[in-house]
Amino acid sequence: MKSFEYTITDPVGIHARPAGILAKEAKQYESVIKIVNKDGKAAEAKKLMALMGLGIKQGDTVTVTVEGGDEEAIAAKIEEFFKENL
Repeated sequence: MKSFEYTITDPVGIHARPAGILAKEAKQYESVIKIVNKDGKAAEAKKLMALMGLGIKQGDTVTVTVEGGDEEAIAAKIEEFFKENL
């Protein structure tokens, strides 16, 4: 399992639009990608409503975990995605 922490810079956090973009990105990969909020609540990145339910706001630090056969490459791609979009 690979993981990294990221502090959300998007002014509105992970709301409908960025959550939809993240879910679409995550669905491209076989690995399981989970987002854990500051309260320890986790959601699979492929599930839009679960992501929105985390209530992640600007300035919140999340932990992203990637588990699967291609986790090394996918973790790097997802981290880059976060930097560009969230």
